[in-house]
Amino acid sequence: MMLAVRDRASPNQDGRPEGVSVDMIVLHYTGMRSAAEALDRLCDRATAVSAHYVVEEDGLIWRLVPEGRRAWHAGDSFWRGRTRLNDRSIGIEIVNPGHEWGYRPFPVLQLAVVCDLCLELLSRHAVPARNIVGHSDIAPERKQDPGELFDWEGLARNGVGLWPEGVPDLGTEDAVRDAASLRDVRKALGAIGYRVAPEGPLDPALARVLRAFQRHWRPEAVTGQADAGTLARLLGVVRLIGD
Repeated sequence: MMLAVRDRASPNQDGRPEGVSVDMIVLHYTGMRSAAEALDRLCDRATAVSAHYVVEEDGLIWRLVPEGRRAWHAGDSFWRGRTRLNDRSIGIEIVNPGHEWGYRPFPVLQLAVVCDLCLELLSRHAVPARNIVGHSDIAPERKQDPGELFDWEGLARNGVGLWPEGVPDLGTEDAVRDAASLRDVRKALGAIGYRVAPEGPLDPALARVLRAFQRHWRPEAVTGQADAGTLARLLGVVRLIGD
């Protein structure tokens, strides 16, 4: 697919730290009522937010920040033991009103363009599949995007990210609550990349991380519970990353 890219420079950018290479791609939704509103915000110096790319619903791509520069999209974030993720990531904003303004499925063309854009990025940057994540993965306490309607499975089948193929939907029954099982849940989430305490009950903090995991890998049921279906997907992802 030939990608249609237009340039609109955002002032909200600066240099990457010396010696830090791009090894992450972070996908967002814009969460605003229109593409124009989102672009204006990302290019407004007063907001101090930006992204490298914006993908509209019709597949048009806007390039706001050069890949060699740091965009300001991740905020307070964590993945695989690292913080300051703006330093090492490329941020892609996908036009969608989000949960606040009428969350809706992403058009097929838009998803195809996001996939092709990510494949282009992977041809230029050494980004491991486990480091292609959503904003909710790196900031589960405050973000939901790109959300449970985003087709992570389809992207993975085309070489972008990870998906545990062949893991059946085991339903939402049999949620674990005993200390030993929850310890294993926390260990698995930590192995994937999330920030979780090694011990503790199914508290609100763990539930938020589980919802983030579910939005990415178990969108059938975003419950915040460690149920049978979630545990199966969780172990499937752990097997994929080999930890």
